Amino acid sequence: MEERELANIISEILDAKKGIDIQIIDLEGKTIIADYFVIATGNSKPHIRSLTEEVEIKLRDEYKIEPLHIEGRDSGRWILMDYGGVILHVFHEEDRNFYSLEKLWQSRRI
Repeated sequence: MEERELANIISEILDAKKGIDIQIIDLEGKTIIADYFVIATGNSKPHIRSLTEEVEIKLRDEYKIEPLHIEGRDSGRWILMDYGGVILHVFHEEDRNFYSLEKLWQSRRI
């Protein structure tokens, strides 16, 4: 599966679980970290955990894709899931505003 398609699938999963302000940032040619960031906001720690768990379950069960690494589950305020060419960031609103990844990477909606 191509990275852009994976980013779109992750975005759709988040949208179905009521993720807030979902954005896909195209990083191709800008960094070796990943080709895309998917960024979303959850309205509480349980919501953030629920969003990331849903992505993990759907990608595993429907597409046989496992994350390479997951960070932040203990705090639940910013959970990062690394899928190689696509990295998912699910933030609490305050943390998303503070780190402002969209501004850092000069986002554009896809």
